[in-house]
This record gives sequence, C-alpha cells and structure tokens, in this order.
Amino acid sequence: MSSSPRPTSASRTSARPAGGDGNAMALFVIASCQLMVVLDITIVNIALPDIQRSLDFSTANLSWVVNAYTLTFGGLLLLGGRAGDILGRRRVFVFGVLLFVLASLLGGLAQGPGQLLAARALQGVGGAIASPTALALISTTFREGPERNRAFGVFAAVSAGGGAIGLLAGGILVEWLNWRWVFFVNVPIGLLIALAAPRWIKESARHPGHFDIAGAASSTAGMVLLVYGFIRAAQDGWRDTLTMASFAGAVVLLAVFITVEKHSRQPITPLRMFADRNRAGTYGIMLCLAAAIFGMFFFLTLFVQNVLDFSPLEAGLAFLPVSAVIAVGAGLASRFLPTYGPKPFMVTGAVLAATGLGWLTLTDVHSTYAGSVLGPMLVFSLGMGMEFVSLTLMALSNVPTRETGAASGLLNATQQVGGSLGLSILVTMFGTASGNEADQQVPAFLSQATPVERLRFRRTGELPPPWGDEVLTAGVSAAFVAAAVFALVAALIALVVIQVRPSDLERLKGDGAGPPGG
Repeated sequence: MSSSPRPTSASRTSARPAGGDGNAMALFVIASCQLMVVLDITIVNIALPDIQRSLDFSTANLSWVVNAYTLTFGGLLLLGGRAGDILGRRRVFVFGVLLFVLASLLGGLAQGPGQLLAARALQGVGGAIASPTALALISTTFREGPERNRAFGVFAAVSAGGGAIGLLAGGILVEWLNWRWVFFVNVPIGLLIALAAPRWIKESARHPGHFDIAGAASSTAGMVLLVYGFIRAAQDGWRDTLTMASFAGAVVLLAVFITVEKHSRQPITPLRMFADRNRAGTYGIMLCLAAAIFGMFFFLTLFVQNVLDFSPLEAGLAFLPVSAVIAVGAGLASRFLPTYGPKPFMVTGAVLAATGLGWLTLTDVHSTYAGSVLGPMLVFSLGMGMEFVSLTLMALSNVPTRETGAASGLLNATQQVGGSLGLSILVTMFGTASGNEADQQVPAFLSQATPVERLRFRRTGELPPPWGDEVLTAGVSAAFVAAAVFALVAALIALVVIQVRPSDLERLKGDGAGPPGG
C-alpha cells in the first residue's frame, strides 16, 4: 500500500498562524487529546467491579477490559506515527480522535463482554493513531528552544499525570453516575478536540512514502504476543504451554520485524534511530520507568481500596496530588534544561522515583494514607515529572522532520509496552509473595473461622480481613521492590549512556532556531 501525495504548504491550511494565542490554543488542543488517551488507561480500573457485575465478566476475563486497550494501543503506535508523516499529521490526528470517540460510544453502549472488549480494542487503535501524531505536532508547531521546551513540558506532565487524573475521574463517574460514563465522557471531549484542531493547528507537510505493512504487522503481532506471554505467565505460570508458545512466537515475529526494517526503503521504525546512544538510552529509560509508574498506580489503587477501605471517589482523590507534583517537576525541568541539559534531570528523576518506590515497600496493614502513602507518592511524582520532559526532548532531538512521527510513535510504544510488560512482571512478583503469605495466614484463619466463614472461603478462595489484608500487603510490598529496581536500572542507564553535547544545549536555548518544521 503506498501513498505519494503532494507536499502541503502552510498557506493551504485554515489554521491560525503560529505564535501568541494561536500557539497556546494549539497546545491546549494537543494536550487535551493526550490527556483523553492516557487517562483512559486508568479511568476504567475503578469501574471494573461494576463492569463485572453488569456484564457478567468472569474474574479471569475481567483483566482484558484493560489489556484489550493497552495491547492494541502499544502495538499500533509505530504505524500511527508513520501514518502522520505520510498523510499529514493534523489529518491523521483528527481521524484518530474521531475513531476514539466512536469506540468510546460503542463501549458505553455495550451489552455483553464481547462487545465491550471489541470497543476497547478499537479505542486502542484510535489512541495509537492520535497519540504519536499529537507529540509530532509539537515539533512542527513550536520553535526549537524555550517555546518548544515549555510545550514538551506540558505534554510530558499530561502524559505522566493523566493516570492519576483518570483514577479521580473514574471514581467520580462511577460513584455519581455509573460505569458507562467512563466511556461516554470521551464523546463530547473528543468531538470538541476534532472540531478545534483544523482551526488552531497547522497541517504538516506530507512526505511522500509508503506504509511498511510487513513491518507494522510483524511488530504489532510480536509485541502483542510478548505482552500476552507475560500476562499468561502471571495467571498460569511460566511452564504453561501457551505461555511458552507466546514467547516463542514473539521472538520469531520480532526477529522478522528487525529483518524487514533492515531491508525496507522506508521502514516504519528506522533502525538508525538506535545508532544514536542518547536516543537508544532514552528508550531504555522509558521502558523501565513506564513499568514503575504503571505498577505504582495499579498496586496503590488496590492498597487504598482494599486495605485502607477507601471508596472509589476517595481513592481517586488520594491520587490527585500526583498530577500536581508531576506538573511541578515538569516545570522545573523545562525551565532549567537549557542551562544544565537533560542528563541531570534524567538521573535525579530516576533516583527520586526509586526512592519513592523503595519507601512504599515499608507499607503494612497498619499504614495510613498520610503517614505511609502520601510522602513516597509525592517523591516518586516529582521524579517522574522531571523524567518525562527530559525523555521527550531527547527522543526527538536530531530527528529529521519527516521522521518525527516515527520517533514519537516509538517513544509512546516504548512507554505502553514497557508499562504492560513491567506490570505483568510485577503481578508475577505480587502473586508469588502473596501466595507465600497466604500459606501462613490460611491456618491462622481456619483456626478461628466460623463454619459460615470456612464455607465462604472454600467457595471463593478469598481470605477476609485481617488475614486477607496481610496477604495483599505482602504482595504489594514485593511488587514495589521490583518497581524500585526498574527505576534504579533507569538511573544507571541515564548515568552511563546519556551524553549531552554542546550542540544539544544550543538547541535547548534556541540559539539560531528557525521556524517549526513541516
């Protein structure tokens, strides 16, 4: 499949000229899209119990309400970024947003598990088209230097803090309305974004090229099998036949992907991007930190709702400080990047994240939100705010304009796949530790349980409080140990691999920067 459109000049678009209020509105539209796409990963988490009761999901299949979105989202990001390079980023951006809106409407109207899972997968497709294109639009809308640094700061804060906002929004919608509104809320927001984009965002030049279908198919299928293998391992063990087959298939398909990319004239992911040590290191750091942040949200949500007995709304409010502190960290990094470069913020941010996660390993059944959760959560969030700005800037540094979509798609794909893979590994750690703790708690429970409690335990396999709380807390603590290791690996990569050149600092300061690229 190929496309060779004529280049599109800025004069042929209806968007407002760059600068002033036009740039501010363009950034608002782009950031709003990214927020909508990112928060959808977590907004559904709090609604899962209601969805299970309403649509008769089994417990085993309920996780696919989340996985159907993250798998298609992470798997198709590379193709979405490349589509923007070839067809025009604003055009593809609007299409992705509208597809996301349609899928959200279908999800809210779903009457059975199959319908909802199909809608979630379609949401992932729309997000995979819109998200990398949104990031690439920043590179082509804002001048290199302080203006672009601030724009990346806003985008990074939204990307990192969207998960916390999603938990709050999910808690409000589930408690005040019902679970269907976690999908319906996207419809008016998405339509407003699609209507505003042609007015405030200039179309980028369309770079003649073709779609690397073989590369897109092999990378997507390979990443889906890899993530599924970890998910399957967490549920059925590493020796499960389907688990091993998934990993084997992923290795084969990803090897095919690399071979295809080496011989393709216009690859979906130019492998030369990895030749730059800074960019390769950036992708490695993002892979590790995504695992950490996905794990932090997932396991803290379990802890505050099941051990601290927070309602859905209270749980959402508990995470609200995360977004505020991430914004502070992103603002600090954006302001001082031209002076110090990104490396100090990459190292410091990863160390802060590891410190916060290490602190969270100390939680137990007697912990309180103010005494044991809030402090480490804020330390973690400050570090992540610094990281996301630095990583975004470094990933798109020295990338030709015609390939910014592919580069941003790869960064987003690294984040989503890293989050899915990392969460699967953390869930495995959680399962092992909680299983070991359960071996100690079950005899204590049975020695004190009434006949009714014993019957309920045989039927559900769930220990009631306080024994169940001990089991959950042991698993959560073990998961945070693994998450802290991920963050420490990120800090090590930043310290050893990243090298900031004088030319990098000049670009961050905007010295000699021309207008945005097409």
